[in-house]
Amino acid sequence: MMHRSRHLMSLTAGLLVAIALDGTVRSPGAIALPPPEDIPEEVARAEIILEARSPVDGEALTAAEYALLEAELAESEYPPTLSSDLQQLIFLLRVRKLLNTFIPFL
Repeated sequence: MMHRSRHLMSLTAGLLVAIALDGTVRSPGAIALPPPEDIPEEVARAEIILEARSPVDGEALTAAEYALLEAELAESEYPPTLSSDLQQLIFLLRVRKLLNTFIPFL
């Protein structure tokens, strides 16, 4: 019995020394980290986009062309309109949402 516990203690001590000298112990969370070459989301959100796609036909545009197109669409004398059926449906959905606050499960 004594022999077995000494063997276990020496094995444990040897394992701890090997880990300490090797330095390859990683926490479980470190394995799930993305590779270092991936761009963090915070950096990607702050990047200036130099290329864009047209919302009209999907054509590739430069940033200047995209800004010009957005300005033209904003100044259009014919603003986009919804059909009367769609307007009525949106109204009814808003009424339903209001009633649902007072009468749940409607």
